[in-house]
Amino acid sequence: MTLVAVNGIQLNISDSGTPAGKPGAPVLVMGHGLLFSTTMWRHQIETLRSTYRCIAVDWRGQGATPPPDDGYDMDTLAADLISLIEHLGVGPVHYAGLSMGGFVGQRVAARRPDLVRSLILLDTSSGPEDPEKISRYRLLAAIYGLFGMKPLVGQVAPIMFTPEFIATPGGTATVRTWVRELKPNNRRGIKQAIRGVTDRLPIADELGTITAPTLVIVGASDVATPVAKAETIVAGIAGSQLVVIPDVGHVSTLEAPAAVTALMTEFLAAHA
Repeated sequence: MTLVAVNGIQLNISDSGTPAGKPGAPVLVMGHGLLFSTTMWRHQIETLRSTYRCIAVDWRGQGATPPPDDGYDMDTLAADLISLIEHLGVGPVHYAGLSMGGFVGQRVAARRPDLVRSLILLDTSSGPEDPEKISRYRLLAAIYGLFGMKPLVGQVAPIMFTPEFIATPGGTATVRTWVRELKPNNRRGIKQAIRGVTDRLPIADELGTITAPTLVIVGASDVATPVAKAETIVAGIAGSQLVVIPDVGHVSTLEAPAAVTALMTEFLAAHA
């Protein structure tokens, strides 16, 4: 755990450090999805750390980042990320963000293009939360605040992963690890983070200002941010490319780690 003082808070990061023998190695910053943490990127970091300095971020109130009293909206998280990149003096960086991490990444790439060398957006959206989902997610947040994740696993896991994956031994182990890692989190912080996602403002009208080379990845079976959401992003960012991974759900970094890592490796090499 490494806490860094940025933007008035303590932000936890996982930093692989500069690869041995590569003092000028480029930096890859990664932002996780809601209810996850830096460990969501463990498979990608294992491969990419030999070429890139990999820095994964825990958003406010999640992972090992302490929950502040306020500031869980996406604009504030974008300010946290900007402050971190500037504090570390590593910009411009390659940035990869899944879902919530993508909400943040789009804002930073649009508003601070000088800090983003390339952009990888996974299973995310440029719009607000779907109205028909908001009340359900708010209810889940309220239940989580009272009882934690245990009574919600059966409802939330199928949002994150495909039922077919969950039924496999590897999927069962992944869900078990996810729940175990989430358990120590402060419930108030997680509840506020959920509200930050459900109440987020759209960023679609700023996509045209993004100039960084952009790769958009989405699981074909993603029910949280379906393929149509990814297509909207690609339509808004000039020159961006879309890859749809068959039979994969929302948290593609864990459900299809080899496919995601291969796509990231190829794209990053092309824009290094």
